[in-house]
Amino acid sequence: MPKFAIVIKSDEVGVLKAEIDGSKSPKTVEKLMKALPIEARGEIWGEEIYFAIPVRMGPENPQDVVNKGDLAYWPPGNAFCIFFGRTPASRGSEIRPASPVNLLGCVLGDLSPLSRFSSGSRIRIERA
Repeated sequence: MPKFAIVIKSDEVGVLKAEIDGSKSPKTVEKLMKALPIEARGEIWGEEIYFAIPVRMGPENPQDVVNKGDLAYWPPGNAFCIFFGRTPASRGSEIRPASPVNLLGCVLGDLSPLSRFSSGSRIRIERA
């Protein structure tokens, strides 16, 4: 499955470029791409931004530890997740979601603007 360019937009963060990789969780990626654009109010959990999206999927190649900049889908909350550092579930220096996630891709470039995001703010993901 191909890679897709998307952008993540928020008044606090600005515009971030990201890439969705169809090989990581192909069924989840297919549903996500059909649902774009998506706009929601985001929440913060440690150094993770997450928000509910209109995609319903179970686990697909679930990962319990992710990398800085990873984008993922969290099946229990039907949520899109942006990881930019440790979460309350992290052990040591790892980045651990609340429970396993389906990897989708990654943010390209500087992640520091993500730390300016606050819970309840609007966020949008769309094709680039």
